[in-house]
Amino acid sequence: MGKTRKKRAKRPINRQAPPWWARVILDTRTTILGVLPIVAIFLGARVALAEAYRIPSGSMEPTLQVGDRLFVNKLRLGPHIPFTAASLPGYAHPRRNDIVVFVSPPQDAAIRITPADVTPTLVKRIAGVAGDTLMMRHGRLLVNGTVVPARNTDYVLPDALADQPQPLFSRQHHIEVRGSRFGPPPASPTLHDWGPLVVPAGTFFMLGDNRDNSVDSRYYGPVPRANLRGTPMFIYYSYDTGGGIDYFRALTEIRWRRLGTWIR
Repeated sequence: MGKTRKKRAKRPINRQAPPWWARVILDTRTTILGVLPIVAIFLGARVALAEAYRIPSGSMEPTLQVGDRLFVNKLRLGPHIPFTAASLPGYAHPRRNDIVVFVSPPQDAAIRITPADVTPTLVKRIAGVAGDTLMMRHGRLLVNGTVVPARNTDYVLPDALADQPQPLFSRQHHIEVRGSRFGPPPASPTLHDWGPLVVPAGTFFMLGDNRDNSVDSRYYGPVPRANLRGTPMFIYYSYDTGGGIDYFRALTEIRWRRLGTWIR
């Protein structure tokens, strides 16, 4: 009889558990891979669709007030491509009287919001588009010969202050019009008396609704189309920055009536 071979029992394989640091690396990698798509979607929406903006000054009162938080529609004028001077095409063109968010041309140190911010991001109203003739006489704004009513009549400087020459307005001289039906431009432009000037091609002339308390294109010149970043849609949050108790006014001084206000 042949010999029968006894089957040997298979010994269980003892697999060593990975060290703790390997588990930490694996868990971290899994978490990062899960979060990255969410971050990419958020950043993509922020660059291409909409972004929040805070009103830091009263230059657009009464339309926009200090403490207003806005949602800015970037898609309308074309999303700006980060780290470049280019923008993607939008579905609309900037028009006169539109409120827009833009990057300011280089500002003189005397008018900067903060000393180091040479080209701050601002919000103003388009007072003139390329080819428009703008001027102001005795505080009245005229666009192509038509008077544009002031949007803020509560804050008007007295003539003694408004008629003082503004040295920074001298940059208007290179776009002024001479020998036109609107008369000669003043030799020393003032806050209430400047122009006529013609808005150059590819640029926009910005003014704040609070004309006597606004640093705008009168000071830093027309704004190139490439500097425009979007149009404000609505106010999603607002509070009185001067009322209540410091550090708590964002909760105690909310302007409830302004929440959800569409911007025109």
